[in-house]
Amino acid sequence: MFSKIFCVAGALFASLGVVFSAAFAHLPAFTQGVPVMVQTALSQQQFQALGLILLGLALGRQRACPWLCAAGGLLLVGMFLFSFNIYARQLLGFDALRALVPWGGVAWILAWLVAAIGLRRHPQWLLRPDDAKEL
Repeated sequence: MFSKIFCVAGALFASLGVVFSAAFAHLPAFTQGVPVMVQTALSQQQFQALGLILLGLALGRQRACPWLCAAGGLLLVGMFLFSFNIYARQLLGFDALRALVPWGGVAWILAWLVAAIGLRRHPQWLLRPDDAKEL
């Protein structure tokens, strides 16, 4: 279940990153150029979207892994707290949740640490079931 959710969410977020990049390049609000903060949010969105897809693929190879499920959940949380929060602030002037932006970055950092711990403790999640027997 999480495999499909993470793969689909990652693909959707990646496509949204491309759409947002193109749209921001042509919006009248950004005639002086896209702000660095928005460029950072876009690049991070693309990177984390690929991470979601990779976690989804890894989860699809073996039984559900709590470490990788937690990592994917943290990537999703970070996406909303960081990237989408920055977009809302720049485009809509919505500043009420500004203090949550750093927590989005923290969620992403934790996601990658949790994924590393899970993969270190259970390397068979990256292998085919037949290859795991050799470990």
